[in-house]
Amino acid sequence: SQLLTSMFSSPILCSSIPGLVPKQLRFCRNYVEIMPSVAEGVKIGIQECQHQFRGRRWNCTTINDNLAIFGPVLDKATRESAFVHAIASAGVAFAVTRACSEGSATICGCDTRRKGPPGEGWKWGGCSEDVEFGSMVSREFADARENRPDARSAMNRQNNEAGRVTITDHMYLKCKCHGLSGSCEVKTCWWSQPDFRVIGDYMKDKYDSASEMVVEKHRESRGWVETLRPKYTFFKPPTETDLVYYESSPNFCEPNPETGSFGTRDRICNLTSHGIDGCDLLCCGRGHDTQTEKRKEKCHCIFHWCCYVSCQECTRVYDVHTCK
Repeated sequence: SQLLTSMFSSPILCSSIPGLVPKQLRFCRNYVEIMPSVAEGVKIGIQECQHQFRGRRWNCTTINDNLAIFGPVLDKATRESAFVHAIASAGVAFAVTRACSEGSATICGCDTRRKGPPGEGWKWGGCSEDVEFGSMVSREFADARENRPDARSAMNRQNNEAGRVTITDHMYLKCKCHGLSGSCEVKTCWWSQPDFRVIGDYMKDKYDSASEMVVEKHRESRGWVETLRPKYTFFKPPTETDLVYYESSPNFCEPNPETGSFGTRDRICNLTSHGIDGCDLLCCGRGHDTQTEKRKEKCHCIFHWCCYVSCQECTRVYDVHTCK
């Protein structure tokens, strides 16, 4: 998370990106033309994180003008850290894969391997997205930092891979119809990634069911090595798409610069919800304030044949509830 802020500027000079380890620097120089897609991937991962957690006490807040864009939140091995690593790695794989299929990079293109025989009433066509290449880029770049023999590296590797595997598992056949007036006599189909929201929804479920692990130390020839094993043996062990963590999260109710918690004061809450986005839970029992807000909206719209819509302007009053 320390190398994103300067990656959004183009053209990219690898040596100007702060926080790169030597392996990432070499990778950047070899693949410099897809580095803007790597940066774009991290960005869509963060945006998806903020969408998924918009009603939670931790809402995936980023800090402007800071190299560590999430602050100290990612320092601990919590399920929030697990989600950020997974969604960012998935974002990088997704964006690089899409850039390749759109022809914006010369070092990659369409996937020619995943063809196989055509199906009933359709044939292969278009540009199948090369998710293997996108995943390779994500793996080489994101996992380059995770080469230490400690528990945190093991956790990050698992969660990074979970994000990438989720994209591979959600690839689907996208088709286009041909024939007189779109009669669909012939269809051409290609492998496509899903909308990234599908990935975000799936990873959010994985966050809610993340596996708690414990750290074990082993003595090996290279020294002490830490590995992770499930804390509760009666749960099924995590698969390659599961998120893992081994430290409990702060409650994020009050501001705490050490944990990176911003607290939930002034957050908008939902008065009618009994869930975490409701005023009781989101405000951590501190109560909420209510203000009325006037908004101008289009109303009484009429469709005129043919073809325009005329509307009046109405002022509606809304109650806005914010945490104390």
